[in-house]
Amino acid sequence: MLAGLAEGTSELRNFSAAADCHSTLGCMNALGADVAVEKDAVRVTGRGPRGLKSSWRALDAGNSGTTMRLLTGILAGQEFTTKLTGDSSLQKRPMKRVVGPLREMGADIRAKDGNFAPLEIKGARLHAIDYQMPMASAQVKSAVLLAGMFAEGVTSLTEPARTRDHTELALEEFGASIERHGRTTKIHGLFGGNGAGKLVAKSLDVPGDISSAVFFIAAASLLADSNIAIHNVGLNPTRTAILDLFAAMGASIEMLSLKSSHGEIIGDLAVKGASLKGGVIEGETIPLLIDELPMLAALGPFTEEGIEIRNAEELRVKESDRIAVLVENLRRMGGTVEERADGLKVEGRRAGKLHGTEIEPHGDHRIAMAFAVAGLAADGPTVIRDAECAGVSYPAFFTDLNRLAER
Repeated sequence: MLAGLAEGTSELRNFSAAADCHSTLGCMNALGADVAVEKDAVRVTGRGPRGLKSSWRALDAGNSGTTMRLLTGILAGQEFTTKLTGDSSLQKRPMKRVVGPLREMGADIRAKDGNFAPLEIKGARLHAIDYQMPMASAQVKSAVLLAGMFAEGVTSLTEPARTRDHTELALEEFGASIERHGRTTKIHGLFGGNGAGKLVAKSLDVPGDISSAVFFIAAASLLADSNIAIHNVGLNPTRTAILDLFAAMGASIEMLSLKSSHGEIIGDLAVKGASLKGGVIEGETIPLLIDELPMLAALGPFTEEGIEIRNAEELRVKESDRIAVLVENLRRMGGTVEERADGLKVEGRRAGKLHGTEIEPHGDHRIAMAFAVAGLAADGPTVIRDAECAGVSYPAFFTDLNRLAER
């Protein structure tokens, strides 16, 4: 997105094959950015922050909530009208959390029932706001900051708990004026005061996604004789809470070859089989682990104490109702689990070993991958229905898992 708003051609190497990421490319191309894909490298020739053009058709964000919410922030400050839609799952996910603060900035956005896609975004003249976020959401934060580039003045945003900061780092890398003080982030509008006036194209490498790596960390931890290395993983401090949690549970994980690249920390992970203790996950760690919670819940029956997840209501409004779907499939495998409004409690290995069964992921990529890992340690075969839904974030997941399992 930032490359499409920058002046010049950006090269993004190690670009993900995930369907979500390619939904973003399709949207940016429809808005006038010149996008060229060659294997795992993408070249994006931007049109400048005022150079995007109206698309004759509705932009399709596919299954990607990130694409829809972040693009809404950018499109709110343009000079044309855009329609933004997605698949049936995305059309059920709440958008009011983004639309609300953007409307405070002067945005003209219409949503189905005031909360759902498709969205109609009429570009408007935006003004800066001081926004106190009611929930911890990196997507909402990012949407407001991206809109802030096109607003007059300095937009300030304070989050109730720390969330991932990739957007802030990327904005700084491309030349936006950002200030960060604790949980408050400020962005200067590009076209006034301390604004930079433009974004500058960049050539950079995208770190490997730790939220995808977590499935292999879990698999290696489950199986006693495992010993794997995962190279060039993004180890941004707002994403490594999962490694701290695994370590507290007794996992054998070592970080190696750390380096900094374009504001992000990258390194290798060495993981060996280990006996996991389990524990309670709650409070301010939840926003930092939100994408990893399905895998952690599916690990629960293989841990000594089980896994209890609290304060995670956000799981209800992801690609599926992840709390309900986790409970359903854990019970299918013979797990003992208690469903709660804000999470679940999964009994540990003393409650009995899981058995293979048919898993229904309800179109949710992280559910499919989490239960594929659980199936490795269950008795008998496990069948994942609609397994291709993993392609939303990791098209090669089952190929890579099979390659490792055969070694």
